[in-house]
Formats: sequence, structure tokens, C-alpha cells
Amino acid sequence: MSEYKNQNCEVCPVHNTGHLKKLGINMNDFNFVVALAGNPNTGKSTVFNNLTGLRQHTGNWPGKTVTRAEGGFGYNDYKFKLVDLPGTYSLLSTSTDEEVARNFILFGQPDVSVIVVDSTRLERNLNLVIQILEITDHAVVCLNMIDEAERYQIKIDERSLSKELGIPVIPAAARQGKGMDELIKAVYEVATGSYICKPHRIKNISSELNAAVENLSEKIIEEFPNLQNVRWVALRLLEGDQSIIDAIRSGELESIKPKIAETITQEPVLE
Repeated sequence: MSEYKNQNCEVCPVHNTGHLKKLGINMNDFNFVVALAGNPNTGKSTVFNNLTGLRQHTGNWPGKTVTRAEGGFGYNDYKFKLVDLPGTYSLLSTSTDEEVARNFILFGQPDVSVIVVDSTRLERNLNLVIQILEITDHAVVCLNMIDEAERYQIKIDERSLSKELGIPVIPAAARQGKGMDELIKAVYEVATGSYICKPHRIKNISSELNAAVENLSEKIIEEFPNLQNVRWVALRLLEGDQSIIDAIRSGELESIKPKIAETITQEPVLE
């Protein structure tokens, strides 16, 4: 990973923390919302603190006992609001944590979703990455704990991985603060559109299933004309996702997005 180490050379133009301003809780407005997702124990909180500083908003998600943390950072005259999602292994909503993370990415539509993965357990972590890429076109993978991977002689070709996933992949060692400058730059480029993501999507879907998805999507749009990511919702219905089924039956599906929007714009209680 000598190439990764060279990226942190002092003469490299991206290695300049002068562009980063840790705003902590001092945010009256913002230009972009960034979701921070990842499996538990991937160093997500360390990445969060690196970007925002130790001061942060904490509170509960609306109607949930799941704690959320929010903070902010400034970069190149833009303000970014960072929302730390609960650590989760998937978006299949088998737990309250997974439901919160899924609903925020699906209905909140953050400008960028940063997915923190453990480099020493990459294959297992990629399950969440692939699921998130099914519902958003704006994502960045933070290949965290790259120093641990090197210690175990695990070599990761981040350029090839980036090409396969269709999004930026940034090697990092958050505990040492390495790779944070590159991560911020990637988030900025995706948010502003200077980097166009072309995320990997599952394509081996049968013609019968595709027809069922299309037919169900039309019916969902008739009932919920303002709903985003309708195709993904249709797939979850066909797979028997009980939380989505219940939300459709109760009509709550239409109200999830306003609740998420309120979460983004409101000032949480500081604990």
C-alpha cells in the first residue's frame, strides 16, 4: 500500500487541512447533508469525530429510542451537516437500528452517503455497501483500518474496487487521522457533482421478476405519487419486508419522508 502512504505526502495538494473547518454544533445552516453509515465496529465514530470535532448534537430519532449524533464541517466555502447513522449490517430492517438507517438513506435522500468499512473484513462489509448503492447514486466508501489490513498482510486494490463499485473508495486509518483529507475531498466532489458516481447495481434479475416489479411500482406510484425509490420499495414488498408492508397498509409510507425531513432541519436537543 505504498501508493496510499504517498497520498499523505506533505507536498500533495489534497493534504491540506487548512480547507477543513470543524464546525461541531455551531451550524445555523448548511449546503449539503452527509449520512455516515457502516457496520458496527468499523471506526465510524472515529471518522465522525475526525470530521466534526468532539462537540456534537445528540438526541433520539423521531419516535425512536435510537440515539443519533450530528455535527458539521466546512470545506471550500461549503457547509456539510454530518448525520451519524446507527451501526448496521444491512438495510433489510430486521431491527430498529436498521430501520432508522434505511429510512434516512431511502427517504431522507442525503446529498452523500459515506459508508465506512473495515478493511480487514471487507467481504462481509460489502453487503451493506451493495445495498446502499441500490438506493442512492451519491456515495463514498471509506476503507477504514487500512493500517490493520497492512499488518495482516491484506492488500486491497482500492482503484479496482472503486471501478467495480462505481464510486470513490478512500483508504483511511481514522485513529491516526490518515486519509481524512482525501475523504473530505471525495465527499465534496460527489456533493458538488464534479465526481459523477456510476454505482454498481444488481442486473441479473429475471424477466418475470422485472415485470412484477414494474407492475407493482406503477400501483405504488398511484397510491404514493411523491414517493422516491419506488422500484426499491417494490422489491422489498415482493421479498416480504414486513415493515414496508405495514407502512403501505397504514399509509405511513407517505409520512416517513416528512418525518425524515424534519430530522434533517430541526435543531436536536443537546445532551
